[in-house]
Amino acid sequence: KVMERAQQAGCLFPVLSHPTSIISPSAQLGTGTVLCAGSIVGTGAVLGTGCLLNTGSSVDHDCRLAEFVHVCPGAHLAGDVKVGAESWIGIGTAVIEGRTIGARSIIGAGSVVTRDLPDDVVAYGNPARIQKSRVN
Repeated sequence: KVMERAQQAGCLFPVLSHPTSIISPSAQLGTGTVLCAGSIVGTGAVLGTGCLLNTGSSVDHDCRLAEFVHVCPGAHLAGDVKVGAESWIGIGTAVIEGRTIGARSIIGAGSVVTRDLPDDVVAYGNPARIQKSRVN
């Protein structure tokens, strides 16, 4: 919400990428996206507004990240993964190819996501299992 108001007031939010990040020429990066040291964005990946790929994380080919997704350090998304808006992928997590993680979901550190996860859940473990809902 803050970013939306700032944009309406005329503020610009460039894509910021560390010199060691690797970005495929066919990837699409939303405004205000930040790519930290050693992050990788694969062929055909699309990252929405305000995403953060933290140190050493990777988003492989044809992934789709909605707005304001945080991929923590050392987390890896295999090809064709979809992540809903405002979700958080914990440090060292691996997401298997073709999986979907819903909006506003939190995936705990070191998890292995082997199946689709819905909106508004907290999931962790190997394999990642839903631990609770984020909806009251």
